[in-house]
Amino acid sequence: MFDIKENLKKLPDTPGVYMHKDRLGQVIYVGKAISLRNRVRQYFQSSANQNPKVRAMVANISEFEYITCQTEMEALILECNLIKKYAPKYNVLLRDDKTYPYIKVTVKEEFPRIVKTRIVKKDGSKYFGPYSDAGAVNDIIELLNKIYKLKRCPALKFPEGQRPCLNYHIEDCRGVCTGKVNREEYMECIDSIIEFLGGKQKKILDYLNKAMSEAAEQMRFEDAAVFRDNIAAVKTLNETQRVTMTGGKDLDIVIPVGKGEHASIVLFPVRDGKLSGRETFAMRAEGEDDYYSLVGEFIKQYYSQWSTIPPELIVPKPLKDAEIIEEYLKSLKEGRKVHIFVPQRGPKKALLDMAKKDTEEMSKTIEEKISSAKEKERDLVSRISGILGSDKDYYRIESYDISNTNGVDTVGAMVVFGNLKPIKKAYRRFKIKTVDGPDDYGSLQEMLYRRFKRAEAGDPGFSTLPDLILMDGGIGQVTSAEKVLKAMKLSIPVLGMAKDDSHRTRALVNGSGQEFVLSQDPVLFKYCGRIQEEVHRFAIEYHRSLHNRNSIGSALDNIKGIGPAKRNALLSHFKSIEDIKSASLQELMEVHGITEKNAKAIKEYFG
Repeated sequence: MFDIKENLKKLPDTPGVYMHKDRLGQVIYVGKAISLRNRVRQYFQSSANQNPKVRAMVANISEFEYITCQTEMEALILECNLIKKYAPKYNVLLRDDKTYPYIKVTVKEEFPRIVKTRIVKKDGSKYFGPYSDAGAVNDIIELLNKIYKLKRCPALKFPEGQRPCLNYHIEDCRGVCTGKVNREEYMECIDSIIEFLGGKQKKILDYLNKAMSEAAEQMRFEDAAVFRDNIAAVKTLNETQRVTMTGGKDLDIVIPVGKGEHASIVLFPVRDGKLSGRETFAMRAEGEDDYYSLVGEFIKQYYSQWSTIPPELIVPKPLKDAEIIEEYLKSLKEGRKVHIFVPQRGPKKALLDMAKKDTEEMSKTIEEKISSAKEKERDLVSRISGILGSDKDYYRIESYDISNTNGVDTVGAMVVFGNLKPIKKAYRRFKIKTVDGPDDYGSLQEMLYRRFKRAEAGDPGFSTLPDLILMDGGIGQVTSAEKVLKAMKLSIPVLGMAKDDSHRTRALVNGSGQEFVLSQDPVLFKYCGRIQEEVHRFAIEYHRSLHNRNSIGSALDNIKGIGPAKRNALLSHFKSIEDIKSASLQELMEVHGITEKNAKAIKEYFG
């Protein structure tokens, strides 16, 4: 059991993000703090001065978790990422990413500009951000324009004899419009700016510090104050990049903690360029296993059962067998490369440093966390054994769900768990072929038949049979599944996850109608709820992708000059109908096979 009083004593006096959880382990609130020790303790002091919302939240807190950061800025960005990930009940939820600005470098233009934007497009430009401090973004853009005297106007071509604007006359622009600017020299400046925004900021900081000192010595104190503010803006962007990278990168940071029987791996996933949490995995290590075997074995075992492997894995020290492991992961990703490395500089190095500092703090309580995780797994296995009347220490559980829109584009989803852990590499999707209309029972039966027929045929992707099947639904789904299993002479227990009025799993039900109520069993309640959410998510995502693809395809089929090949090229390049609608002529013509005539027809069709 999590002891709140004891864990309050262990809180560090550092900036960070904390997550309050209820008795089912669900995150109900995410907050940031300059001092985790001071802020988290405040929740558990006298409630007399707390507002009703806070009192209600505190009454539901059963445990908390925290991630340390180096600065308040890092904590702010990480808080935003985690709120979007968990959508906690007691947080005010942000609607989208347009809250924070990016810096855009229009590298596709002959003479690129740097501008602030809140919308990221696939237009070939380089984007840096998002940044939480819009004022710092404005200051940086102004500073870079002044230092490098860049083009500021959006014009791409200039008629002969055009008169330069005021920026040229006050020496804030090189005057690209005059036709006398050397593009090679201009692009060297752009390369320096991209390098700076990518995290290499020493050159500009040295320049600013020197300029500030010279201004102060010459008693130009207003100028010195401007340089001081610019230095602060540069440092603000650098802090932001520790938890938010650019370019929508996906990567994982893998760090070992502890030794021997207390060894574990801490995984920090970065998705779309944003640090999005932290996961801990206990390792069954014999004796004093070294760094190489611990990290190497984790990477091989973990990603062999993970459906999505990021293109980059960051580790704190080089791995001896990195190249061999990279080849193995490449084979799992069907030929796409995976790079395992130790970053030496830039935003990835900053992310690694922050993760290492957090694991140093976390290692103080790692034994307690490992023990708690093992206890939860034992409790779960014991409860499943009690329901099934069996005696095992490991269960492979498969769950199935159907998704459609009024019987159209019907799909099925299968997710797999090994005890507490999802085995994402074993997930499967089914496009329903033999059932017409909204017939969930018939669709479930087709999916199950195809799944177990593949196993019967020796398909290695389906060969491992489950110890238990959990259906997303009640007795109707259970009896439908049992008919298929009986016909195929398979003896696998099936239970349905029956929902309450709030669409939460309230009970497990068997084919005889016997119910196992979960309201007083938080372990099974949380576990079944998690599986139900996962199988529902997996089914919905597949259905939406199929439905959207068909919708876009049918719309494109109506455009003159767009045949199957060009339609498929557009579908591969753009992810939604809105992206195609909003794309410029130039962006459409970047798609393989799309001519200027095709692009104009598309723009005319969508109005």
